Amino acid sequence: MTGSAADVSRETRAPDPPAAALAVFGDRLPVMLRYADLLATAGAERGLIGPREVPRVWERHLLNCAVIEELVPPGAKVDDVGSGAGLPGLVLAVQRPDVSVTLVEPLLRRTVFLQEAIDALGVTNVTVTRMQAQERARARPSRDVVTARAVAPLERLAGWCLPLLRQGGVLLALKGAAAADELRAARPSLQAMGGVCAELIIVGEGVVDPPTTVVRIQRGGSAPWAAGRTGAGGKPA
Repeated sequence: MTGSAADVSRETRAPDPPAAALAVFGDRLPVMLRYADLLATAGAERGLIGPREVPRVWERHLLNCAVIEELVPPGAKVDDVGSGAGLPGLVLAVQRPDVSVTLVEPLLRRTVFLQEAIDALGVTNVTVTRMQAQERARARPSRDVVTARAVAPLERLAGWCLPLLRQGGVLLALKGAAAADELRAARPSLQAMGGVCAELIIVGEGVVDPPTTVVRIQRGGSAPWAAGRTGAGGKPA
């Protein structure tokens, strides 16, 4: 596509959303429909998602990301590290007008798409910054939540993301089938970095198949939940 992300072809659209999408997105579903179309067209054509991902953009991407919103407290300030096509940061911003989201992405072509998508969707509680997480940390942003999806192995990811958090803030790392092994191997390093209450949480059961696996790690301070419990509707694995 040579035009902007708003120039969605009428012939090429995302698949129809599953029934669960209405329950998850409610009155925000029309915005998510437009976002799904942007991912299926400009996102795929610019290489932000693979062409094979288009038929499953709802289940594998949008709903997979959406179900983490129950882990984000009201009014949170959120950084989404390595945002790529906006997953999960832009999904969260659409769902939750009460939160403030910064999409942190170092690659120009991705930040261009993200800004075009924000403009096309009319979402006002989200901004884009082109930089690496390490650069972002120098500004001491003191965020309540940092999200990341398919960015890096857990130990490296935590090294980038924990410095972005205030004390007591949490990293929500969306992970795949190897999440438990990653967490087990990374625990000593996480503790050395000041990461506490590191736990594996499953969210979205009965909504998305497979449900979403999240590694949640708190940065220092007093724990807002006991280790092994979620306090936000998710289920420890």
